[in-house]
Amino acid sequence: MSENRLTFDTSLAGMKKADWLSAVETLCDEDGYFERLGRRHYAAFVEKSDTLLVTFETLQGIPALSSLAQPLGWEMMQDNGWSTLCIASDGDTWFRDKSVYGYFDRLIDDGFFDEFERVVFYGAGPCGYAAAAFSVAAPGARVLAVQPQATLDPRVTEWDDRFVEMRRTDFTSRYGYAPDMLDAADAAYIVYDPRERLDAMHAALFTRPNVCKLRIRHMGGAIQTDLLEMDQLPALLGAIADGTLDEVAFSKMMRARRMHPPYLRNVLAALDNDGRDVLALACLLYTSPS
Repeated sequence: MSENRLTFDTSLAGMKKADWLSAVETLCDEDGYFERLGRRHYAAFVEKSDTLLVTFETLQGIPALSSLAQPLGWEMMQDNGWSTLCIASDGDTWFRDKSVYGYFDRLIDDGFFDEFERVVFYGAGPCGYAAAAFSVAAPGARVLAVQPQATLDPRVTEWDDRFVEMRRTDFTSRYGYAPDMLDAADAAYIVYDPRERLDAMHAALFTRPNVCKLRIRHMGGAIQTDLLEMDQLPALLGAIADGTLDEVAFSKMMRARRMHPPYLRNVLAALDNDGRDVLALACLLYTSPS
């Protein structure tokens, strides 16, 4: 496919990394830019309106989460006309890189975020950490972080044994401790399953006056995937941008999980583990085809 035929409706699935990066650069050229940030990070900006969605993603996660192998923000751009800035990493880096710090420093110096009426930061897991940490660059922004880590500094979170390979990484310098970086945010929303012990412990560290913790029991350890499969992530981001998201609105959105098989299986497993046979049977009858 020649480059001049690329559009935002074009599937980038199956491309090699170099070809994918080249395609994204081509698509960003008309209304934005594409920039390499050091060896493992990239920025892709497309300007459409005065609402900006900043997403943190990984090159490996993008094709797994998008049927078109496009950044998550591009769907919101297509459906709502939003501007989008995708910061992508090659692998899970938690975006702890001086090139990324320098990029956000330049955005601050240039008054980049001041050009937008509404700014929303989004990420999940390591990318959720980054969404919270770098939101400080845009005071007044709103943040959605799904199962984020607060830090991987072992002096604070030595109880988290999932990412021991990151313990030598500096989480104490600039843009370091994610909960503190939320102080300038208008509002932040932390989504997690309280039954996932380590996620819940990180969520506790985000307790702040401007932070709303949205609990979704029995969803497990891949909530971003579940939100996408239930088609609720766009609704969540839209409500955050509009300033209408609260616990009641979130609960109404999450009614979609009642027909979401992974959630129902998790509920059934929990009931079975607790020996609640009657409720487990009721769950089986509820989920069985009529």
